[in-house]
Amino acid sequence: MLKIYLARHGQDEDNANGILNGRRDEPLTETGIGQANLLVQKIIDANLTFDVIYSSPLQRAFKTAQIISDSLNLPAPIQLDELIERDFGVMTGERISDVETLCSPDIIKTDKIVYFLSLKNAETFPELCVRAQNVLNIIQNKHQDGSILLVTHGDLGKMIYAAYYGLDWSKILPMFHFGNSELLILSPDSGPEDSHVFQIEQYNH
Repeated sequence: MLKIYLARHGQDEDNANGILNGRRDEPLTETGIGQANLLVQKIIDANLTFDVIYSSPLQRAFKTAQIISDSLNLPAPIQLDELIERDFGVMTGERISDVETLCSPDIIKTDKIVYFLSLKNAETFPELCVRAQNVLNIIQNKHQDGSILLVTHGDLGKMIYAAYYGLDWSKILPMFHFGNSELLILSPDSGPEDSHVFQIEQYNH
């Protein structure tokens, strides 16, 4: 049986400053490094192990993956370009607090995040779902069993989750929050209602 774990990167500079980062490539903050180390400790406490770690090429994700691999004495993470965050198009670099004003009514609002849906040069969620399914195809073609860790980003991570369980993307957005350095599981013996392996304290604006 193949178990796929999804980890989101720790807090980066844009997260801390309330900026929509998308494919901006900012480093982890000290808080983000601490979150990654807390994730490691929770992985150890839960007796989890991984055969391979794949990571988005963006440094906030790859550094998180390196902290995990180094701490667990695992091989270096493998960069997988398909794990890169959603392209935010014209919203890249805008303030998170301005999303509702700039993008209404084409939004989905949750208790923690306001998601914009369709803007110039931005990946739509249906497009992101196609990429998420491609990620799953790549991993499932390479690995028939074992435990695989994917270190990725908030929006894509949720779409990988949606693709795995055959859920509509618009239903998964408000279903749960995928915070910095949190861990999700995709497994035949774990249902979609059991999203989190564990959660991490969040510090973002």
